[in-house]
Amino acid sequence: DVQLQAFGGGLVQPGGSLRLSCAASGFSLEDYAIGWFRQAPGKEREGVSCIRSGDGSIYYADSVEGRFTISSDNAKNTVYLQMNSLKPEDTAVYYCAADSAWDSSLSGLRPCGYYGVNYWGRGTQVTVSS
Repeated sequence: DVQLQAFGGGLVQPGGSLRLSCAASGFSLEDYAIGWFRQAPGKEREGVSCIRSGDGSIYYADSVEGRFTISSDNAKNTVYLQMNSLKPEDTAVYYCAADSAWDSSLSGLRPCGYYGVNYWGRGTQVTVSS
């Protein structure tokens, strides 16, 4: 069975850090790009970051560029999102998803899911508040 499980969310003060993990099973990270998305109450879902470990292609939304870092550990079939300098506006449910179509042609331009998502994981809540 294909599964994606996101975890690592929590409550953090503004300026703090969190690291989210997305553990994949049932498929190889070599074959899919993994994207992080977030959705805050009353707002549209936003593609935050995306990585395709096979060729190193990466995307960051402008809202997180320079603060968030995405990485991949293929041996553990896990993708991480290191979030630093967190702001209250980063508060949202964060999801990871697998996208077989995202590739280097979209690197730096469009988030994962531009052509659709193959698999979604359950979300993890991130709350940034003092």
